[in-house]
Amino acid sequence: MKLNVMAFSLACGLFWAASILLLTWWSIVFDGASSAVTFLGKYYLGYTITPIGSLIGLIWAFFDGIISGAIFAWLYNFLTSKFTAKK
Repeated sequence: MKLNVMAFSLACGLFWAASILLLTWWSIVFDGASSAVTFLGKYYLGYTITPIGSLIGLIWAFFDGIISGAIFAWLYNFLTSKFTAKK
């Protein structure tokens, strides 16, 4: 079975973007906004635990998820075609 690279990467991008957005707002609601540099803020430039930072993180996470999902799906398809061809 092969993965549809486009569909899988889009699903990964949407899932990761929604996760970052929801986790940021969860942190804002329970701990308050903070402009301190976080772990993700080191990789996603402009990301902070603020309402604007959550939108910046959403955009970064969407593209990060798309690229990671595409690489994973391509690698999965490549490896399954190599190992199933030897049967």
